[in-house]
Amino acid sequence: MSTLRRGPAGPVVAARRRDRRGRGLRGPLMPMNLPGYRTRAERFDEHVLAAVERIERRWSAQLEGTEFAVEDVPPSGPAPWEHGGVPLGRCFPADAGLPSRIVVYRRPLETRAVDEADLMDLVRDVLVEQVAHLLARTPEDVDPEYRS
Repeated sequence: MSTLRRGPAGPVVAARRRDRRGRGLRGPLMPMNLPGYRTRAERFDEHVLAAVERIERRWSAQLEGTEFAVEDVPPSGPAPWEHGGVPLGRCFPADAGLPSRIVVYRRPLETRAVDEADLMDLVRDVLVEQVAHLLARTPEDVDPEYRS
């Protein structure tokens, strides 16, 4: 049931309450302490942050000013140097006053991962590869635990 009120021009307009029975907002569907409270995207962002922190502990001076980003899917037009397959991440070196940037693509990584632990390892490996490309080093130099 909706309540009626007069609008500024005079006609009667319907003003709805928060829900159809007038009870207002209810509590959250899932408590915050359960793993399902966070979305897949939020959990993925946490994996990326953990991997970036791990890499920055060792390479903080060389990665000064580098931006790390997460996007859902890569753009439809591949870069000229990319051949076949869907990119899992990209490295953009600093150019024309813009800082260097490393982008990780969430959906392709989630598709390839078997479980949450595998996703964490895959995110770390992709970030290590992109940082190695940015620093012109091998992935094994960036992270000794890198698995090819």
